[in-house]
Amino acid sequence: MHEIHLADEAAQLALGGRLAERLRAPFVLYLQGDLGCGKTTLTRGLLRGLGHQGAVRSPTYTLIEPYTLATTQLYHLDLYRLTDPEELDYLGLRDLLEIPAIWVIEWPECGAGALPPPDLRLQLEHRTDGRCLRPVATTEAGLALARVLYEG
Repeated sequence: MHEIHLADEAAQLALGGRLAERLRAPFVLYLQGDLGCGKTTLTRGLLRGLGHQGAVRSPTYTLIEPYTLATTQLYHLDLYRLTDPEELDYLGLRDLLEIPAIWVIEWPECGAGALPPPDLRLQLEHRTDGRCLRPVATTEAGLALARVLYEG
């Protein structure tokens, strides 16, 4: 798949909303990229598209933020500050993984070995004219969702 140009924050929010239209649990989405490249902004658009009206903050200090939505459960993880993947056991990750949910995981490399494999990985990068997104699908469900990125 090719790169997708995102001109600004509004484009990232809109893209998250488009993903939400077809996203169904169970699904694991990895968001990767440098600090400030819009991982949480994309998640905010996704949550808005799924009907969430409240605040969406990066769970940088709490590591995990659960969202109970009308049709599904979504867990937003930000593992930037994780020092050891075993710390996820203390959060009860194994028990949570038994619930059919949508998982949006920022900095998944910090939880390597303790996380489920992704259906779709989105690599975000800063560019002089905005941001760039590169999707890498690893399952049929991930491939179907990646196609949504190129619509509209």
